[in-house]
Amino acid sequence: MAVYLSSIVGSASIGVYSLTTENIAVVPRMVPLKKAEEIADWLKVKLAWTSISGSTLAGALACANSNGIILPNSVREEELTQIKTVFEGNIAVLETKKTAYGNLVLANDNGAVVDPRLKSPEIKQISETLGVEVVPAEIAGLPYVGSLAVATNKGVLAHPLLKDEERNKLEDVFKVPIDVGTVNCGIPYVGTGLIANSHAAVAGSMTTGPEMFIIGNALDVVQEDEK
Repeated sequence: MAVYLSSIVGSASIGVYSLTTENIAVVPRMVPLKKAEEIADWLKVKLAWTSISGSTLAGALACANSNGIILPNSVREEELTQIKTVFEGNIAVLETKKTAYGNLVLANDNGAVVDPRLKSPEIKQISETLGVEVVPAEIAGLPYVGSLAVATNKGVLAHPLLKDEERNKLEDVFKVPIDVGTVNCGIPYVGTGLIANSHAAVAGSMTTGPEMFIIGNALDVVQEDEK
């Protein structure tokens, strides 16, 4: 178990470009295969080496837990095929105008919270796909919950301005301890610069030592040197 530092396509915003669950990591093909495999190895998961909707922004466009993955309707057939080769859970392509489900949904294997502006049919489909209760919520008074926190089966790291009532809701939904912190030298949108599961966390390359310490404690992983 470890906290690693890395970058993707020259950016420290690795949560925008990639995502992980307990089972798989989705890393775009613009990342060299060797590096993508290294990230998957750190997280102890299978690699889905693919873009989403032809974009490198896989972490912003998709969300997932061990049970399922939510994709925008612009996802391509070859991308779905690549995901299916490594992921055996539910795969849902939501037929809406929304695309950035990685920003709209925050999930672990116990529950999920979503942007309160999502409509009931969308919330129902997300719940059925991820196999968990889904609750509308805000973090730090903001609706794009997926970019404001990272949730694993061991803990949640959220925006530093998380309110007490929001913390209580997150604890009820995710059933793990909730902590707050930043990534990439003070960025409060932790979902943009961090991916994690129960085995490890991979933070953006600009993340400081104190931030890594907080990440390690919040998500119950042990800090390692940069690789």
